[in-house]
Amino acid sequence: MRLLVFGPGHPFRGGIARTTTDLVLALRERGHEVGFFTPLRQYPRWLYPGRDDRDPGACPQVEGARPVLEPFSPWRWGPVRREALDRFADAWILPHWTWAWMPLWCYLLSGPPPERPPAVVVVHNVADHERRVVQRLAGRMVLGLASGLFTHGELLAEELRRSRFGTPVRAWPLAFPRADAGPPRDAVRQELGVGESERLALFVGLIRPYKGVEVLLRAFARLPDDSPWRLLVAGEPWGGLGERLRTLHRELGLEHRVGLDLAWVPEWRMPGLLAAADVVVLPYLAASQSAVVPLAMAHGVPVVSTAAGSITDVVRDGENGLVVPPGDEGALAAAFASLDGTVLARLREGVARTAGRFTRDRHAAELEALLDEVVQRGL
Repeated sequence: MRLLVFGPGHPFRGGIARTTTDLVLALRERGHEVGFFTPLRQYPRWLYPGRDDRDPGACPQVEGARPVLEPFSPWRWGPVRREALDRFADAWILPHWTWAWMPLWCYLLSGPPPERPPAVVVVHNVADHERRVVQRLAGRMVLGLASGLFTHGELLAEELRRSRFGTPVRAWPLAFPRADAGPPRDAVRQELGVGESERLALFVGLIRPYKGVEVLLRAFARLPDDSPWRLLVAGEPWGGLGERLRTLHRELGLEHRVGLDLAWVPEWRMPGLLAAADVVVLPYLAASQSAVVPLAMAHGVPVVSTAAGSITDVVRDGENGLVVPPGDEGALAAAFASLDGTVLARLREGVARTAGRFTRDRHAAELEALLDEVVQRGL
């Protein structure tokens, strides 16, 4: 097929840019002719609570990618849509994750097929995690223009099927990325100050309220003094959350057990941090899914997670990780207390078995099946 993908890519950072880029490359590997329209700019300064939304090393440059999207410059949308139509694609693919891109997506999708190609929307979230009324309405508007909906968890897929009767919906978990070898584990652990007899839990990624890092700190405060577990929280906090975490860190007396590295983690650091970690922890209060899960398991690291959203489609309790209820600091502390060397070895074996199921090619093939359906139906 001739396909055109819209969405973030190089030099922008974050899970949406990385997964959209991987999808373009996987579809090309499967023999499709795939164009890629990426942003010139994503967000105005007032709207983005992090320090910067760019990291040239976060995802690879894609040959032929066109940086033409500007969600907050509507006077530029017309030429982009005309160029997109001139590609005569069989289908368009757009990611949906935030209300901020809704006006651009609605403009591009104006007019039903055959005035434009059918469009499959890759639904990362129905609405932003804060789920305000305006954000929920924005999500519904974009999804209402889609010819097909593709998502990464069965829970969200069922929600979409209930609310979008008649629109084809397909679900498959996020692909495991191709893991780059990191520096030697012992060297990174020594650099981080982790002793030979200690075990390291890693939280990594953007820090937002829904990710439950405060619950994680309280859980570690419950561990006994002789616990071998140490924690590193590595990621950029949004808004004033960083100061709240530093204050809680001091109040709980966690200076010798928990490290706070509250800054954006560039891509080149990820392999080293994952090499050093015994587990990756996701204490999320709510989620649809998480790109951290496939990243961790691609590097062979088990995951301790809450049962938020569709994360448990991949993280299986006692098989490749441990699962606890969201917001339950006692259950989270108990999970770490149960993780001895025997359990960790068993979970690592489960991770190895899991990695073979969720390949980039399989992910693209599942989306390809949905694309075939909407193209054949002329939706």
